[in-house]
Amino acid sequence: MTTNQNGTISIEISDFLLNCFVRSPGWQLSFSLPLSLLFLLAMGANGVLLITIWLEASLHEPMYYLLSILSLLDIVLCLTVIPKVLTIFWFDLKSINFYACFIQMYIMNCFLAMESCTFMVMAYDRYVAICHPLRYPSIITEQFVAKAAIFILARNAISSVPIPILSSRLHYCGGNVIENCICANMSVSKLSCDDVTINRLYQFAAGWTLLGSDLILIFLSYSLILRAVLRLKAEGAMAKALSTCGSHFILILFFSTILLVFVLTHVAKKKVSPDVPVLLNVLHHVIPAALNPIVYGVRTQEIKQGIQRLLNKGW
Repeated sequence: MTTNQNGTISIEISDFLLNCFVRSPGWQLSFSLPLSLLFLLAMGANGVLLITIWLEASLHEPMYYLLSILSLLDIVLCLTVIPKVLTIFWFDLKSINFYACFIQMYIMNCFLAMESCTFMVMAYDRYVAICHPLRYPSIITEQFVAKAAIFILARNAISSVPIPILSSRLHYCGGNVIENCICANMSVSKLSCDDVTINRLYQFAAGWTLLGSDLILIFLSYSLILRAVLRLKAEGAMAKALSTCGSHFILILFFSTILLVFVLTHVAKKKVSPDVPVLLNVLHHVIPAALNPIVYGVRTQEIKQGIQRLLNKGW
C-alpha cells in the first residue's frame, strides 16, 4: 500500500475480478450456450479451413495464404477471450492475474488491428485481380504475401505495445473489480486513481489511425473495383468479377458492422444498458471468427472442392 502525490492510497493488486453483466446477471446463463457453440464453430471451421489450404496443393496461392493468416488471427483472438468468459459464466471464476490481464489486453488490441490490416491487404489483392488481371501473377506473389505478413505483424505489434504498458503503470486505488468480461483498456484504467487522459488519447489515436486508415484503403479499393466492373462489357464478366469479391466484402461487413455498433453504443451509453457494450465486445471476438471460414467455404468453389477431396481421402 503506497500513498501517491495527490494524497490517494494505491493498493498493490495481484489480480482483478471480471464482473461481466453487473445490471443483467441473468444474461450469463442464457448467453453461455450460444457463446460456447459459436466458439466451437469458430475453432472447428477455422481449423478445417487451415488444414484444407495446407494439404491441398491447388490452394497454395497468395489469396488463400492471406485467408490462412485471417484464420490464424481469428483462432488466437477466440482462445484469448472466449474460454475465460465461459469459465466466468459456468464456474464463476472471475479472478484473472494482474499480468495475465494486461497480456490479454495486448493480444486483443494487437490482433484486432492485425485482422483489420489483413482485410486491407486482401482488398488490395482483389483490386489487382479485377483492375489489373494481367499483372496479378507478377504483383501478388508468395514474396508479396511474406512481406505483407511481416508488415501486418510489425505495424500492429509495435503500435499496440504502449496500451498495456500505460495501463499497467497506473496506481490502482478504486478496487480490483472490472465491470467487463475482458480486460479492455478503459475498463481497467478507470479503476486507477491516476489521470488516464494519456491512455484514452493513445487508445483513440491508435484505434482511429490504424483501423480508420485500413477502412479508408478498403473503401478506396472497392470503389476502384466497382468502377472497373461497371466498365466490363463481356457477357458474364461483371457477375464473375463481383463473385470473386463477394466473400471478402461480406467478411469486411461482418467485422466493421459489429465494430460500428459497439462504437455507437459507447457514444450513446446513457440511452442503453452498460451491459450492452460488454456483450458486443465479447461477440466481436467470436462472431466474425465463426462466420469468416463459413462464408469462404460456401462461396469459394475451390475450397469446397478441397474439403470434399480431403473427406473422400478419409481425412
